[in-house]
Amino acid sequence: MLISVRNQGIAGAAVMAIGGFCPLLRVPVMGNWNYFDVDLRLASAFYILVLIGFIGAFLQKPALLKFTGWAALFLVALSLAGIYFKVHDTFHFIRFKKLISLAAGTVKYKWGWYVIVAGALLLIAVPKPKVIKEV
Repeated sequence: MLISVRNQGIAGAAVMAIGGFCPLLRVPVMGNWNYFDVDLRLASAFYILVLIGFIGAFLQKPALLKFTGWAALFLVALSLAGIYFKVHDTFHFIRFKKLISLAAGTVKYKWGWYVIVAGALLLIAVPKPKVIKEV
């Protein structure tokens, strides 16, 4: 059974949209954070990419879907790097490196990142439509 560009694009964008609301971080005392709790600007950029993914799926544009998938992976990598540096910078007032590592270790990454990456990989794996030439 072949999956059409439209169906795979809609599925990938929907999985990414759901992943943005899943828990991405566990912050002590504050609980689980989703993309909107992490940073509103990153969440806005992420959901603009999801919207572009839906548009690309409905227009059946595989190149746009692949771009959206790669851009989402880049945004996830940027978000993870930003979170890592922000957490380590937050505890800069502590003089001992072991205590900084211990304090930064209390912020845990959660399973929502896997959902977002799975949706992005679905978008990247969209096949190009085959052109049939009539003779």
